[in-house]
Amino acid sequence: MAASHNMLFAGFGGQGVLFAGKAVAYSGMMEGREVSWLPSYGPEMRGGTANCSVCLSDEPIGSPLVLSPDCLVAMNNPSYDRFIGAVVPGGVAVVDSTLVDRSCERTDIIAVFLPATQTAQENGLQGLANIILLGALLKKTGFTTPENLEACFQKIVPAKKADLIEKNMQALRLGMELAG
Repeated sequence: MAASHNMLFAGFGGQGVLFAGKAVAYSGMMEGREVSWLPSYGPEMRGGTANCSVCLSDEPIGSPLVLSPDCLVAMNNPSYDRFIGAVVPGGVAVVDSTLVDRSCERTDIIAVFLPATQTAQENGLQGLANIILLGALLKKTGFTTPENLEACFQKIVPAKKADLIEKNMQALRLGMELAG
């Protein structure tokens, strides 16, 4: 596991980018690491832009704002266009190819394109494209363990939605498999 990760999760409101970032931050807290989670979203309830900066580190974090991510999860064209150029060389970009109709011209990063929204729908996991992408990010970076994320889901999924914990784990495993 690397000493630190500066991650950016970006998409439309309602796609779960803030939840995915929260899961990463919570996983770091459960491991006793230094963490920050900084959401940023437009005034719309759904459909506006949403992103969050997540820092995981073994050292104190100087700023919670991630301007040069080593990990990017992009769930729509505007987010991809805005942030793909900011990924540091050697970084990882995980992209929902169902909603992003671009290709990556960069050769200095690892770009993983998965049809996450389509895959979620085909597997009865509607609304969990974010977690499929999170699984792919986990596979490519090893920022934590699947077991830690499962424990994390048990803590952060509201009690009234407890039935979604297993679906989140299915989506996570599916994303890890698809990422190879």
